[in-house]
Amino acid sequence: MSSSRTPHTEPAITVVGVGADGWPGVPERLRRLIVAAPVVLGGRRHLAMLPQVPGQRREPWPSPLRERLPGLLAGLGGPVVALASGDPLVAGIGTLLLELRPPGTVRIEPAVSSVALARARMGWPAETCVVVNLVGRDPALLRRQLAPGRRVLVLCSDATTPGVVAGLLVGAGYGASRLTLLGDLAASSESRLESTASGWAANPPADVPRLAVLALDLDGPACGGWVAGLPDEVFEHDGQLTKRDLRAAALARLAPVPGDHLWDVGAGAGSVAIEWLRADPACTATAVEADPVRAGRIGRNAAALGVPGLRVVTGRAPAALDGLPVPQAIFVGGGASAPGLLETCLDALPPGGRLVVHGVTLETEQRLAAAQAAHGGELVRIGVETAAPIGRYTGWTPARTVTQWAFTKR
Repeated sequence: MSSSRTPHTEPAITVVGVGADGWPGVPERLRRLIVAAPVVLGGRRHLAMLPQVPGQRREPWPSPLRERLPGLLAGLGGPVVALASGDPLVAGIGTLLLELRPPGTVRIEPAVSSVALARARMGWPAETCVVVNLVGRDPALLRRQLAPGRRVLVLCSDATTPGVVAGLLVGAGYGASRLTLLGDLAASSESRLESTASGWAANPPADVPRLAVLALDLDGPACGGWVAGLPDEVFEHDGQLTKRDLRAAALARLAPVPGDHLWDVGAGAGSVAIEWLRADPACTATAVEADPVRAGRIGRNAAALGVPGLRVVTGRAPAALDGLPVPQAIFVGGGASAPGLLETCLDALPPGGRLVVHGVTLETEQRLAAAQAAHGGELVRIGVETAAPIGRYTGWTPARTVTQWAFTKR
């Protein structure tokens, strides 16, 4: 039996989290590291708090950050210390540096995060609340979390975020929700503002801290869960919609997994892609729709249901699929009879990828039967009937029977 040991190498970049109390709150060990570093990166506020060190190079973060940071890093010698607020991995620079740099070259030295401080101030155990990061992100992300009694900590982008959140909650019927704004946590200027969403929207405070966490105790109507099968009426549509029962059947076979990407081809109202994204925040999706009016409708549905990150491509498949991110799952809800579409989808899937296709015409059903004979998989006919009035009585109204082919690539 043999073993090997990876040689220890110093990280090229050490990211040091700094609390709201600034330089006095930095542990002595990390102070020595910062003072000894040839290069220090950070926000202007962080760099200004440091003691003078002759010969030390200090660089503020460039703007726009993501585009210009790689060039800045390429021109630096080492080792480098980067300063960040609180925990650098909570909506912080640490996440981006880990993404940009090779494994093992970035070390994180966190301070207490704003999230941990906010939970402590509210008396909310970690398992009883969820965090939504709105720093530079679409506030519609909050809509996915709407549920009565849910506790949410919102990382604010700036002083305008609480007002935007309050308006969003009021518009969704959550005006009675309690809002607690926790500003400058752990600093001498720490503050606390309390209101309801409707109260804040009607009479916003004049002085709102820029660095803040917004604690929400939600109070409003149930807006649908995270299990597949949202009510059809929550989607704006013109009739081109994968209905609730069929959608649930398709998503059960598409099997959303965190980090996986979906193609929703012939997306209609985008309901399958939207429910895929709602399954987990790490899921991603592209909706492909030939009709530009429907494509615009998909974007509105996605924002209304808390997944504004859905990418919508206007074009006709299979040509519109060229250049899209590699999918781990594909749903074809319309246009399955288009020449070359099924073949393109099968070729695009990696091993383990899932394909689900729906068809309502005899011609599409024949294609799906042939595909199942050639490749295997599961072929199912789904018929849904709904009780409806017939005069003074009640009877069953059938919807169109749908043929579903579900296939996993081995």
